[in-house]
Amino acid sequence: GPKMVEFHGQQFQINSKDGKPLFTVDENEVVIGTDKLRVTGPEGALFEHSVETPLVKAEAFKQLRLESPTRSLSMDAPRGINIKAQAGNIEALSQMDIKLHSSDGVLLLDAETVRLPKLPEGTRGGPGVSQGLYEICVCPDGKLYLSVAGLGSTCQEYSRVCQ
Repeated sequence: GPKMVEFHGQQFQINSKDGKPLFTVDENEVVIGTDKLRVTGPEGALFEHSVETPLVKAEAFKQLRLESPTRSLSMDAPRGINIKAQAGNIEALSQMDIKLHSSDGVLLLDAETVRLPKLPEGTRGGPGVSQGLYEICVCPDGKLYLSVAGLGSTCQEYSRVCQ
C-alpha cells in the first residue's frame, strides 16, 4: 500500500551487493548481520525484553547510558563483568543502599587511598561509654572488622578475628 509494505512468507531477507545477509526475519527471530548497528533516534533504543550483544559502545565523544527508568538493570556474565574507565572516574550513585557481595572470594579495594568521609565520629565521653560507635580495624592480611570504640584504639593486631 501507499503507507505500508506487508510481506507474507516463512522468511524475509535483505542481502548486501556481495550477497552477505544484512537483515533476516523469520517467525522465531530477527537477525541484523552488519558490522555495526547504529540507532539514531533521540530516545535511543527501547528493548522490551533481554538484549544479548558482545559490545555496547557510544559514538566518539558521546556518553553511553544504560537505563531502566522503572525497573532494575541487570548484567549477567558467566566469566565476570569488567567496568573500566580509561580516563576519568567511575561513579555508583544510589538513593538506597549500594551492596558489594562476593559469594566465594574477597572484596579488594586496591587504591592509593580509601576514604570514608561520612563515617560518624564520637565525642569524648566517660570511660566505658561507647555511644554505640565502632572502630574499623584492619588485620595484617587486610581483613576488616569492627570493634566497640573506646577512648584509645581497641584494635588488636593479633585479634582472634584475624586468625
